[in-house]
Amino acid sequence: MPTLKLRPWQQDAHHKALTWLVQERQDRRFLINAAPGAGKTRVSCAIAQTLLAIGEIDRVVVIAPRAEVVQQWADDFRQVTGRFMSKVTARDGEIHRLGLDVCATWAAIQGLQDALQAVCRAARVLVICDEHHHAAVQAAWGEGADSAFTDATFALVLTGTPIRSDGAESVWLPYDDAGAIDHPEGGTYTLTYGQAVDLGYCRPVTFHRHEGRFTVDLEDGQTVQVSGRQPATFPRPLARIPGLQRALDFYRLACTPQYAADGRTPLATGYQATMLDSAAQKLDELRLRLPNAGGLVIAPSIEMAEYIARLIEQVEGEAPVLVHSQMPNPDLKIKTFKNTAKRWLVSVAMISEGVDIPRLRVLVYLPSALTELAFRQAIGRVVRTYGPDDDTRAYVVMPSFDTFERYARRVEEEMPAALRVHREPRSKRCPICGEECALGAQECSGCGHEFPVAAARFKPCPTCGALNAKSAVTCTTCGAGFASGFTLTLDEALRTGAIVRGMDLGESEVREAEQMAPLIRQRVLHSGDEKLVHILRVLPDESWARLRDILAVPGRAL
Repeated sequence: MPTLKLRPWQQDAHHKALTWLVQERQDRRFLINAAPGAGKTRVSCAIAQTLLAIGEIDRVVVIAPRAEVVQQWADDFRQVTGRFMSKVTARDGEIHRLGLDVCATWAAIQGLQDALQAVCRAARVLVICDEHHHAAVQAAWGEGADSAFTDATFALVLTGTPIRSDGAESVWLPYDDAGAIDHPEGGTYTLTYGQAVDLGYCRPVTFHRHEGRFTVDLEDGQTVQVSGRQPATFPRPLARIPGLQRALDFYRLACTPQYAADGRTPLATGYQATMLDSAAQKLDELRLRLPNAGGLVIAPSIEMAEYIARLIEQVEGEAPVLVHSQMPNPDLKIKTFKNTAKRWLVSVAMISEGVDIPRLRVLVYLPSALTELAFRQAIGRVVRTYGPDDDTRAYVVMPSFDTFERYARRVEEEMPAALRVHREPRSKRCPICGEECALGAQECSGCGHEFPVAAARFKPCPTCGALNAKSAVTCTTCGAGFASGFTLTLDEALRTGAIVRGMDLGESEVREAEQMAPLIRQRVLHSGDEKLVHILRVLPDESWARLRDILAVPGRAL
């Protein structure tokens, strides 16, 4: 097994953990609070290896957020320690009889609770809890973990986001009045994102607040203006409609698909298209320094992810990798993207904490969760360094509104002042030999490699039709300004749900109801029951899924 080489901060964390756990023995838990991408997995495996080597533990148990992250832990653990780590689920039964190191997801804890208790009672165990914020005291995962690992010899607690978005406290750790972890200093190693950037372990990030002004055409000819700075103001009759204000919220409109006149083709001049234009230009620039740099789109729903995937293919001519929970084998698709040079990955809640794709550099951020924890976890996907020669920046394109901007400012404040300013690249790096070449060079002066020619990006002037560079602010032909305005009808604005007879319905409810309605209508009409027929006429089709959920009896289908 090769000699393990740790970064200086990992060496410090390793020494401090062993001092706290073995020499001082003041507490059996040690906390590593380090920025995403800084290398928590590797130092944790090194700590486990040392504890095994000095005879303090017999076995190691790892709990991680997702199946793919669990697999990464098993691979890294074997690389560092030379020991095989088995992935387990509740179906594996008496895992203490396996005599192996094991890893599982947080979601599997409840089903494995008794089995893990048996493991901890049969041997001296180090439990490594990755992304510990999942273990809220009152939540099922936290209660399961607390019970499962009561008899563990040591616990290594890992986090990069030490405060949960819901304010709940995680098991095993004390908290201060502000809700931050208050573990003893001697039993804690902290590496902030700013420190990780300063030391070169993470890349600095630049935030692009993407402006947009939506004009929503109402049915009676009136309009409503909405932007990140200007909430919708409604005429008096509409102001009384429940849920309309939320439906025409700026962020909700930013997550609303916009289509061309045929109703099927993604609109090339819509809000999301302009976000992708900005992100694609930045990805082109980053590929001058990191030739296989990739972009990630975090979408709020499967419908939106599929829309954005079509939009990317339409604009760039290359289909992105699309991953979400309802498609077969998404982990294989993620692994494929990781090991290729494809430009874009579009995801719905699949590329989150612990997923390690170091070549990701651009993030288009349109999530469903608007929490700071989710925001920081997403940023962590694009700030991982690609190696000692990586001098790129991460780049985030996000809707410009207060919530995201507040989070972004906090991240920016952590970075060293000298790295907050973005500087354009002055040369490009050959992907074959690493030679530094002029930006305009067609081939590498060192090895003769021909640089690919970037596709020209143009947009038509809405006034005269002339083509202009995507980055142009005014038309070079007629001088007209390119406004950041986007027009939607009320129907389009409500695409992500519906407001019917005072009910604010989600998109999934509307879709289910539309599928249910024909059958329900047929059955009610054939029943001949006048009262049911009257109810059918009063309640809109879109409400049937809501009604089914209200009336559903456990064990019986409505």
